[in-house]
Amino acid sequence: MPYEPPTHAVERSLRATTGAKIIAGVDEVGRGAWAGPVTVCAAVTGLRRAPAGLTDSKLITPKRRADMALELESWVTSHAIGHASPEEIDDHGMTAALRLAAERALDALPVRPDAVILDGKHDYLGKPWQVRTVIKGDISCVSVAAASVLAKVRRDAMMAELGATSEECDGFAFHDNAGYPSPVHKAALAERGPTSHHRLSWSYLDALPRWRHLKKIRIPAQAELLESEGQLGFDF
Repeated sequence: MPYEPPTHAVERSLRATTGAKIIAGVDEVGRGAWAGPVTVCAAVTGLRRAPAGLTDSKLITPKRRADMALELESWVTSHAIGHASPEEIDDHGMTAALRLAAERALDALPVRPDAVILDGKHDYLGKPWQVRTVIKGDISCVSVAAASVLAKVRRDAMMAELGATSEECDGFAFHDNAGYPSPVHKAALAERGPTSHHRLSWSYLDALPRWRHLKKIRIPAQAELLESEGQLGFDF
């Protein structure tokens, strides 16, 4: 599929306007899943030429994505992964969970970035980080595209291993759906109910009479109320 390759335009702009030297591209995966963590990667790439074919992870086939991730691991200046668990998502909401995962990824980098590029419209990270949000940054921005691929491959591998090694997850086909809703996943939920790896505050439980009593009720934070009213521009 033809596409415009990502560039370093945003990284160069941040360098010119803020003096930032170390810039991390940040992207997440797993926001819309019903099971498993939300995973964030922070990638520092510098201004070197990107590997051929780098783009948003969703636009790359699984085989090419895995190969690209291996290439990126040695190509990026540094990268780190952070997760927020299903329990943290249930207890604090997705906005706070994204912040937790992003902070964990950024804190795990060997050198603290001077600036961060977040994919999407909304700055879920906030102070003290200097943040630039970029809509479709995983397509247009090299560091965010790299983070997109690395996050996706890492989380998919985690979910596949979970499906293969956890007896309670047998039959959920996490190796295929990575915890996202799919026919197999929905059928397993209806028959067996959620596992300890499912998000229990989510509305899918409303459609499962046998299991809806397990749903966690949580009062949304103000940021989530604004998000639900369309006042925050989350880019799903």
